[in-house]
Formats: sequence, C-alpha cells, structure tokens
Amino acid sequence: MTAAHSEGSRPQSIVSTGPAHPAFDQVAALFDDYRAHYGQPSTPEITRSWLHDQIAQHRISAAAAIRADHVCGFITVTIMPASLMLGTSWSVRELYVAPHHRRSGIAKALLQHVIRNARAAGAHRVSLQTETDNIPALALYNEIGFQPVTGLELLNLTLHPTLKDPGGMA
Repeated sequence: MTAAHSEGSRPQSIVSTGPAHPAFDQVAALFDDYRAHYGQPSTPEITRSWLHDQIAQHRISAAAAIRADHVCGFITVTIMPASLMLGTSWSVRELYVAPHHRRSGIAKALLQHVIRNARAAGAHRVSLQTETDNIPALALYNEIGFQPVTGLELLNLTLHPTLKDPGGMA
C-alpha cells in the first residue's frame, strides 16, 4: 500500500468553503485543475472569479477536503426545490480529488459530508450524475448507496448565441 493509499492520507477535515475562507484560493486552483482534467483550457483567474460568483450568488455551495493545510479535493452542490414533496433536493455538481490523493477515502468523505448536511437540512434526496464509463466513481457511488434512476432521460438543449431558438420560437 502506497502512502497515497494509507490511512494517513485521509483528510484532516472537510470544511464548507466560500470566498472568505482561507482555503478558497486553493479550492479555486484545484477547480481549475478539474476543468483542465476534462479538456478545458486552464484559466486560473477566470475560474476563480466564476467560482467566487457562483458561491456568492448562492448558486452552488462548496466543501473542501483539507490535509496538512492543503486542499486535496472538493465537492460542489446545488440545492433545488422538490416541489412535489414541498422540500428540497441536493445535487452534487462536481466532485474532484487531486490525482495523487485518489483512492484514499477523500471522495467518500466529501460525499458523506454532503449527505449528512442534506439529511440535517431535511432534504428529500441527494443526486449526482457521472459518465457511464467512470467505473471507479460508479463503484464508490454504489457503495455509498446511490442507485441508478430508471424511467428518466437526461435531455439537454445547448444554447448558442448565434443560433435562433428551435421550433421557430423568437
């Protein structure tokens, strides 16, 4: 077992972070790494500004896994109305662990942090999505208790500024 997989690599703490938190700049830098991991160009200042605005405007909330004063992973969540239940539903938007900290329990700790907070807030469910070929993530999500949703389709409409809306809508 390597050092990255040892018990000592687990985070010392999971903390909610916002723009005023001392770890925010590290979270923003790791968020930029996350974007680059998925093929986006690295834009540290733009990423930091975007993340700052999203959190400040309460569109997302973020938590960080901190070990030895270094952010080694983060998770972001949106809270949405669950109108049929007259409650809320929490949606994990991003979950990322720095490559040299993977498989050490950090992603699980981040997810458990969100689940505990959602339960304490009275949410009806926590949901997430990932690619069908992300086998390690799917195994973790299943281990924690997430189940595939049947009977629903995920549909997107990509909005392009130069294209008119479909169906003749103005």
